[in-house]
Amino acid sequence: MSYSAWIILTACLVGATSGLIGVFLILRKMAMMADAISHTVLLGIVIAFLITRELSGPHMLIGAIIAGLVTAFLVQWLHSLNIEQHASMGIVFTTLFAIGVILIATYVGNAHLDVKHALMGEITFIPWETMTLPFLGDVPVATAMLGFAFIIVLFFITAFYKEWKITSFDPALAASLGIPVIVMHYVFMSLVSVTTVAAFDAVGAIMVVAMLITPAAAAYLWTDKLSIMLVISGSFGIISAVLGYFIATWIDTSISGSMALATGILFIISFIFSPKHGLVSKFVKPATAKIMTQDG
Repeated sequence: MSYSAWIILTACLVGATSGLIGVFLILRKMAMMADAISHTVLLGIVIAFLITRELSGPHMLIGAIIAGLVTAFLVQWLHSLNIEQHASMGIVFTTLFAIGVILIATYVGNAHLDVKHALMGEITFIPWETMTLPFLGDVPVATAMLGFAFIIVLFFITAFYKEWKITSFDPALAASLGIPVIVMHYVFMSLVSVTTVAAFDAVGAIMVVAMLITPAAAAYLWTDKLSIMLVISGSFGIISAVLGYFIATWIDTSISGSMALATGILFIISFIFSPKHGLVSKFVKPATAKIMTQDG
């Protein structure tokens, strides 16, 4: 594959994986949790590096997952102390992220692990760091990680589709049916963490929030059926990735920033033209009803 093709494929994997996870973040009213985890995984990555002194390997993923679970646990614990949930998220993620930044500045030194890279990503460098996979040959490491993350997310969503659906819409009913709601919650937080750390090299912590939330929010405007919403959200993520890449090459600017811009463009289009909740339909339906009433 060409240099550009690897970048586009990597970006599409970010969009598809984030789009699937984002639907459940929206349905569970946990959009801010994506922002929290996308920042606090930095602490897990830094601690994993300080322990192993290596910038790649499964320990990075493990550190990020642990950081994501710690974030979810602390948010839930503060919320149980009657602190409003969004305030709990703000307290936890700013504190843990600040610790990660301090550790980078104090102990990491000259290693290629910096705050700017963690926040913004560097998708243009991805095709240069490769690994050899059976039947596939040389594949960029970030692309392989994102492909692995996509398979994991798709497997868990497919295998436990009914459980995710019930726990997202009615946790009390799920508990009464014997579904382990707390376990499902932390499994979901693990999936968010896996998605976030896999997307770090591609788009960074800030831009992954846009990919997690905006395509799912746009899909929510088009349908009320969960399965269709998942397909639309994943598709919007892919379209945003491709559109963002071509916008970036057209005006010679940040690829990850252009991807985030593309998600915003798709959301605006959905907000205006979606058949159920769009602005146009809200104006057209009353006008049509009024005309029919007058004709009647």
